[in-house]
Amino acid sequence: MLELDRMIIDKPADGIFRVHRSAMTSLEILQTEQERIFNKCWLYLCHESEVENPGDYRRRNVAGRPLFFIRGSDGKLRVFLNTCTHRGALICRHDQGHADVLQCFYHAWTFNNRGDLVGVPDEAGYGSSFNRAEMGLKSPPRVDNYRGFIFVSFNPDVEELVTYLAGARVYLDLIVDQAEKGMRIIRGSNRYSIKANWKLLVENSLDGYHVRPTHKTYFEYVNGLGINTSGVQTAFSRPARVLGNGHAVEEHDGIRGRPIARWSPLFGEENKEEIATIRARLVRKFGEQRARHMADISRNLLVYPNLLIIDSIDITVRIFWPIAPDLMEVTAWQLAPREEKPELLARRLDNFLTFHGPGGFATPDDVEAIESCQAGYKAEGVEWSELSRGMHREAIAEDELQLRAFWRQWFGHMSGLGKVETNDPVIRETAALGR
Repeated sequence: MLELDRMIIDKPADGIFRVHRSAMTSLEILQTEQERIFNKCWLYLCHESEVENPGDYRRRNVAGRPLFFIRGSDGKLRVFLNTCTHRGALICRHDQGHADVLQCFYHAWTFNNRGDLVGVPDEAGYGSSFNRAEMGLKSPPRVDNYRGFIFVSFNPDVEELVTYLAGARVYLDLIVDQAEKGMRIIRGSNRYSIKANWKLLVENSLDGYHVRPTHKTYFEYVNGLGINTSGVQTAFSRPARVLGNGHAVEEHDGIRGRPIARWSPLFGEENKEEIATIRARLVRKFGEQRARHMADISRNLLVYPNLLIIDSIDITVRIFWPIAPDLMEVTAWQLAPREEKPELLARRLDNFLTFHGPGGFATPDDVEAIESCQAGYKAEGVEWSELSRGMHREAIAEDELQLRAFWRQWFGHMSGLGKVETNDPVIRETAALGR
């Protein structure tokens, strides 16, 4: 394996950016990623709407650690390490449920839904030094909430979440502000695995120029429904933007329509007036320019390292975790306005499954593509992947600026340099809401 300081060739003056392919195949690299990225950064856990009522809980693994989150009887959402403070057994043994108290099945230590230890068999047997208050459930070192999105970090010294999110906050705001009464995660999820390195899904998710050739079947399907997709290539004419700290966004005109305020024949004539009403509300509240950015522009937002929000024909929240150098697990949820009418919600969920679902039009294509890359790395005769496109010019949609931003931040963490901003010689700078 190459030394970490030789994993990337980054020569802006020469227009060269390459990544050594062992970054996608090495177990040692994966172990170092766990230590220097996943143990250090803010990581997405959940949306607050997933536990609406006191006692509601869900469990999740984050960076290999078992966690669960629960809304206490006082209404507060808390996150706990899913391990009994007695002998370590999992406290939360179901993916979701409701509980006023949680009892460890092993020795019956019992905790309330605020994490306090409230019951210990033969407590007197532990002696006078035993202190219940010290033995409650433990939380990760840092937990924070940005507009309903809950993040955790296992690094007590991590920077504040709002600072870490940097320019990604603008795009999270664009998503959340679409709703009049707040956003919610719809019950249910898509869960699947991909036989490829997790960073290949980052690349794929921010890469706009694979869409037309890779997803040809989808566009044939849409054309068959009478929807003209001849403008798809020009729709991807908006340059991606780097947002700091490895975050990036790729945007395009939402020519396929969106449940949020952009009608398409796919949504049916019966929903045309409702979508127009939503758009008018957004214009009144935010002005024409910001409303247009919400309604007419679709976006793939990466919150480094591994949260993707696809705000397009639906709003997919996708998280992916490395299991092995050539294996990741993916989970996706659908985000929607609380007030959305059943007809539009049904269309949104149909889009979620038809395009972004594991059996839909897009996801199997993407899985095939990145698994093919992973298989190609076994050839070993080609050491480097090329990501130099557009280094010498103002960024356009087909360039790889956003991919380089991710890889530079990855390299900064892996090499111990910390934050590394883009240093392409020419970057197209545009106001976040003024395109």
